[in-house]
Amino acid sequence: MIINRRKFLQQSASLAALALIANRVDAKGTLKQFGCQLYSIRDVLPKDPKGYMKQLADMGYEYFESYSKDPLWGMTPKDSKSYLSDIGVKMVSTHLGLPDTNEEMIAKCAEAGLKYVICPGIGMQPSADAWKQKADAFTKNGEIAKKYGIKYGYHNHSYSFQNANGVKGQRILLENTDPSLVMFELDMCWIEASGEDTLAHLKQYGKRYELCHIKQLETKDPKPKQTDLEKGIIDYKTLLRAAKDAGIKYYLVEQEQYPVSPIDSMKNDAVYLKNLKF
Repeated sequence: MIINRRKFLQQSASLAALALIANRVDAKGTLKQFGCQLYSIRDVLPKDPKGYMKQLADMGYEYFESYSKDPLWGMTPKDSKSYLSDIGVKMVSTHLGLPDTNEEMIAKCAEAGLKYVICPGIGMQPSADAWKQKADAFTKNGEIAKKYGIKYGYHNHSYSFQNANGVKGQRILLENTDPSLVMFELDMCWIEASGEDTLAHLKQYGKRYELCHIKQLETKDPKPKQTDLEKGIIDYKTLLRAAKDAGIKYYLVEQEQYPVSPIDSMKNDAVYLKNLKF
């Protein structure tokens, strides 16, 4: 009986350990929280910002990334923070063009509780020196952002990864900015559309990325065309696994083309991410 009891206890301990490992794997293989870039509903959002934000919150989006020259949509920083708290959402970041980024705007975003101000794009640059000048501009904004306890960053498009005259702009930006001042947001759709090896890029530079955009391609050629997350050609099980392993913190749905309507697509995308295991 003693031997049997020992075996029983050993087997029970082994099963408990396996169950714990399985739970950890499952926990790592899901997105417990995800958000969205409000630009996804740009066609309707300005008509009723609060109402449409509430709709997104009800779909399951737990944080937002804003855009525009007025990222708080007419609200004061205090009112924005309060309203979003009431609907169970946080505004973690905003896209703000380089010409519109200044200390006053960065201070306003920090007061509203945002963690990041991000340049949404700069266009293809003509030379390595031009890319380095943009890196310098990002560094200056990063120094201002650091004063207010937030971070400054850059969001890529496909051109950032295109090899133009032997130069890849994204690599220049990554290697000519201080990680303590400039972070990056990886748009997974556009890196995939560019033909870059996303997994290899994350393995090399993953620690520089703190947010990512999740959007889907129906086709790459002859021109990229977007669709709902469940319908396209990008393998998000593999990419999100790599993103999680790289330490990316925030996962934001962004969709710019829709099979039916922006609201229908955002509902579909939320359901897809809730059910996705990777």
